[in-house]
Amino acid sequence: MAHGGGGGKGKSTAPYIIGSSTSGILEILIFHPIDTIAKRLMSNTTSIFQQGAQRSENMQRLSTVLFKENANKSFMTKWMGLFPGVSFGAAYKVLQRTYKFGSQPILKDYMKRQYGTQFSNAFGSNGHDMLNAVSGALVGIGEVVLLPLDVLKIKSQTNPETLRGRGLIDLIVNENFKLYRGIGWTAARNCPGSFALFGANSLVYTRMFGVSGPKEAKGYQIFVGSMAGGVASIVVSSPLDVIKTRIQNKPFDDNRSGVRVITDLVKEEGPHAFFKGLTPKIGLIGPKLVFSFTVAQWLIKEIQARWD
Repeated sequence: MAHGGGGGKGKSTAPYIIGSSTSGILEILIFHPIDTIAKRLMSNTTSIFQQGAQRSENMQRLSTVLFKENANKSFMTKWMGLFPGVSFGAAYKVLQRTYKFGSQPILKDYMKRQYGTQFSNAFGSNGHDMLNAVSGALVGIGEVVLLPLDVLKIKSQTNPETLRGRGLIDLIVNENFKLYRGIGWTAARNCPGSFALFGANSLVYTRMFGVSGPKEAKGYQIFVGSMAGGVASIVVSSPLDVIKTRIQNKPFDDNRSGVRVITDLVKEEGPHAFFKGLTPKIGLIGPKLVFSFTVAQWLIKEIQARWD
């Protein structure tokens, strides 16, 4: 978030928490069902729309693919059925968005008070943007505290057999530090990714629109800034994201190191594998990140205007 516009002395942190957590909740409610539908369509191996079949039969087949056992039930039952495995994802996403979008402007304002002169001396007119980028990078590194929820979310999406029949308490007690597998790689991925997210976002505000941040920006400017930051973040973090995901979706008893995972990846798949899935990431993850970043910044701005 470019210019938190609040977070200073005497300012309440409540707008940051309310705005960012609301964006995370809305992101889950809107995008998790879409993600489930997309995965079910991609996993389907039978023909849905068959030539010569009645329209009602084709629609019934489509409904069965999308809603499975809930195909003939009420709308609400169908809707709720589109949230499989959402518990880990929801907990992680809401906490992550609240922490990331809420704490970055607070940290940035603190760093501006403490080190603003040094940043201006070192980077000149880019000092403001670098403050945003560096505070974003530090917040990104701190995200590793949420790693267990991220690991469980990824396993439930890509390797659900490892979690079947096991509750959260059982996983925490028996797997404990294994849930922090890949912590170094996660920090290494989050640092440049968050640097790019908040840095590119700030650059759009200051260079393209001539404002210091979302507090002075119009709605469409917040959206454009969020889009630039989101795409930059995904591209920059993609290589390390591939490594992080490979480490985290391994079975619990697979003890290969991150370096070994990289070596195997390069040897078996080639260097281009570091950018595997970049296009769908931008197409699928991009809208979620841009949506939540836009909503968080806009809500924080609106709540601050009334709160303070």
